[in-house]
Amino acid sequence: MPDDRELAGLHWPDIGKPTVIVPVGSLEQHGPHLPLDTDTRIAAAVAESLSSRASGDVVVAPALAYGASGEHEGFAGTISLGHEALERILVEYGRSACRWAARILFVNGHGGNGPALVKAVPLLRYEGRDAAWLPCAIPGADAHAGRAETSLLLHLSPGKVRLDRAEPGNLNPIASLMPSLREGGMVAVSANGVLGDPMGASADEGTHLFEGLLTSVEEAVARWQPGDDGRLR
Repeated sequence: MPDDRELAGLHWPDIGKPTVIVPVGSLEQHGPHLPLDTDTRIAAAVAESLSSRASGDVVVAPALAYGASGEHEGFAGTISLGHEALERILVEYGRSACRWAARILFVNGHGGNGPALVKAVPLLRYEGRDAAWLPCAIPGADAHAGRAETSLLLHLSPGKVRLDRAEPGNLNPIASLMPSLREGGMVAVSANGVLGDPMGASADEGTHLFEGLLTSVEEAVARWQPGDDGRLR
């Protein structure tokens, strides 16, 4: 990403009226083979790629690297802010940034952050701020630390993937696991923290998945049509 697109490294007189892209991630377990900041890495990579391909005035802010990850707290390393705190952070972040920015876009890498985003972003829009969000979602992907995320990390950060530790987790459909997941957290449905099967993941597959993800995200940003929940359609 060009240096003039990284908000943290700019000087205030050089900032015009940009769109600010904010990666929103998490610090949570991703099985025994992926790093705790997997979601943040993916969100940041999408944000940086969006910025580098954009023709307008766009900057990428430092990632919000903690999210709502309470379901993963049965595993060491996970740190969760919770939904209410994250919602408040997103609202105050948007209010502050939109004092000088034209737009703000939250790029979300962790599904558990969704409830906070669907409350915070509509509030920002109600207050007259041009805010939106979108997820780093891959249709048909396994739920957590499986083949899709492992392939993405092999593409984005191969040195952080421990393939020697990769192993299948719970392979049941996520919908059937939700009651137990809500009651007892991830540890109640998967002893290794994986929902899916990372075996067979590859960097080539990760490249293909990332390009597909980026294409869908770029198209949504180009349309800029936030729904009632603030998500770009």
